[in-house]
Amino acid sequence: MTRDEIVRMERCHVKAWPAFETRDIQGWHWRYSGGGSQRANSVSTVDFNGEEPEQAIAGVEAAYREKATAARFQTFDLTQPLGLEALLIARGYKESESTITMFKRIESRSAPAGTARCESAEPDWREVYLGAITESRRAVNTQIVESIPGPHQFFTCWRDDRVISTALSVIGYRCAVVECVATRDDARRQGGADAVLRALESWAAAQDADLLGLQVVATNAPAVALYERLGFVAGARNRFWVEPV
Repeated sequence: MTRDEIVRMERCHVKAWPAFETRDIQGWHWRYSGGGSQRANSVSTVDFNGEEPEQAIAGVEAAYREKATAARFQTFDLTQPLGLEALLIARGYKESESTITMFKRIESRSAPAGTARCESAEPDWREVYLGAITESRRAVNTQIVESIPGPHQFFTCWRDDRVISTALSVIGYRCAVVECVATRDDARRQGGADAVLRALESWAAAQDADLLGLQVVATNAPAVALYERLGFVAGARNRFWVEPV
C-alpha cells in the first residue's frame, strides 16, 4: 500500500465510526462516547498541526479527566508526529490492543444470492450484530449505528428465512470501509460472512471508491484467514495506548 492509500483508509475508518463527542487538539481528533468501544473513546492521530507534542498529550489527558476516564490514543504506521509512541511509552502508557488494517482492490462482481442491503439497520440486522459483541459495547454501538454518515449500506445474508450474517460499509476518501461483520453462533461455517462481504464489494464497486478496507484484532486468526481468502492483504497496524492510572 502507498502512504496515500494508508492515510485515506485510516481517515475513512475515523469517519465510519463517529464518536458522540469530539474535539480538535492540535490536529488530533479527540473522541469520547463511553462504553467499551476503543475507537470511539480514543484520539485519532492521523494529523497533527501543533509544535509541542508533549503539550498536546497533556491537553488530551486533561480532556479525558473531565470525563473521569483514562486517556487513550490510537496510533498507526503513519501517525503524526513521528515518535509519538515513544513519547507515550515514556509517560507510562501501556499498549492495550493491536489491530491490522487489511486492504483489497475493489473488483466488480455480482452480489451473491441470499443477500440484501438497506440504508438503515433493521431489527434482524441489529439482532445478529448486537448479539455478537460484548455487553459493554451494545448500548453505545447501538447509538453509533444510528448516526453512521453516508454514503453507507447495511448488508445481510439470509438462510432459511432468517438473517445469519451482517456487515456495514461506509464510503469516504475513495475508500469503502467494512464494519460490523458478525454471524450467529449457530450459523457458522455456512458462508454467511463470505456472502455479505461479496455483496458489500459489489455495492462498493459502483461507488466512488478504489479500495476496500477493514480493521481486525491482530490475534483473531480465524477472521484474518477469512479475509485473506477473500483477497485482503495486511497493509498497516493500529495500536491503542492507555494512560496509567
